Amino acid sequence: MTPDVEVAALLKQELARQETVLSMIPSENAPSLAVLEAVGSVAGNKYAEGYPGKRYYEGNAVVDKIELLAINRAKQLFNAEHVNVQAYSGSPANQAVFLAFLKPGDTFMGLDLACGGHLTHGSPVNFSGRIYKPVSYGLDKETELLDMNAVREIALREKPKLIISGLTAYPRTINFKEFQKIAEEVGAIHLADVSHIAGLIAGESHPSPFPYTDLVMMTTHKTLRGPRGALLLCKEKYAKELDKAVFPGLQGGPHENNIAGIAVALYEALQPTFKEYSLQIVKNASVLAKELMNKGFKLVTNGTDNHLILMDLRQQGISLGKQAAFALNEAGICCNMNSVPYDPALPYKPSGLRFGTPILTTRGMKEQEMKLVAGWITEVLQNMDNSGTKLRIAKEVKELCLRFPLYPELKQ
Repeated sequence: MTPDVEVAALLKQELARQETVLSMIPSENAPSLAVLEAVGSVAGNKYAEGYPGKRYYEGNAVVDKIELLAINRAKQLFNAEHVNVQAYSGSPANQAVFLAFLKPGDTFMGLDLACGGHLTHGSPVNFSGRIYKPVSYGLDKETELLDMNAVREIALREKPKLIISGLTAYPRTINFKEFQKIAEEVGAIHLADVSHIAGLIAGESHPSPFPYTDLVMMTTHKTLRGPRGALLLCKEKYAKELDKAVFPGLQGGPHENNIAGIAVALYEALQPTFKEYSLQIVKNASVLAKELMNKGFKLVTNGTDNHLILMDLRQQGISLGKQAAFALNEAGICCNMNSVPYDPALPYKPSGLRFGTPILTTRGMKEQEMKLVAGWITEVLQNMDNSGTKLRIAKEVKELCLRFPLYPELKQ
């Protein structure tokens, strides 16, 4: 068969792009070649509807072992009673929780999107906000921090059946124990959506939701540094309902090649070096935050405890996030525009920028490199219309990136 040179060329271009820019979108990471090889393996050839030992097709003896390996490694890593590894990604995994434990129209609580929540935490354009009744909690307007007393007051008033703790753009740690206490007080189930911070939890750089939380959902491709996918972890008493919601409730055959990749990523996360990596992510984000604040930028909550930074550009002007993200991209710094708490601007033209340190840390960059990056970000944002400045910085960024190859094995 004639090889597909077009796709091959495009993939080569994408690798070259990733190798020569600073990828700072917090939800992105670069899994190992071993993970990529597993995802591209023959495990993807096999249909395996059902669960290990109870399939609806024959020939699953080997993929049963792969799936059980992933399950057992996740249990060990996160000290979980029950694990489902079949959800295709984070949003379907959250949808499975809703299907298992709520009925259409039921009330639930989640963090407001503009304050750092996710679409599946109650956005009116998402299934969660269209099929169910969302009640949002936000951040304190002065401190921009979660106010657990306010969360409790809302829960006592609204009596939700589900409370979601979790983040996509909240740069501080989450008190899962307090969320669980509130949930139990009002008779709700507590879902911790730790998609962004799963790798930090695995590396003990962020407090764990276990053993408190009823249900935990995590994507596997962010700080956990695996393939695109999701894990659902829960107390044993919720296992049957959760598994039935995933299959047959929402899905047919699981993607066993992805599950193989997840198993490899979990193996890597169980190694002692992963703790060092997780801690370095947080160190890098902390240094980057301090440097940016020293240069006069306003950061939401005035810093970070995790892998991400949310910059508030309203001092420079409303709705600058999109323009700023474009300018930084031209300079080889890839971040994303983002709403900030109580942002008066529209979501597609928000007033903030979101930066993360996972890929930079994967590449081996440390505190000194973060100081360089902070300087480049500052220069670009102060000279957004200066093509010469952006071209010069793009060249300097490329030189730094070549010192820290994304996949050094490919350079050998």
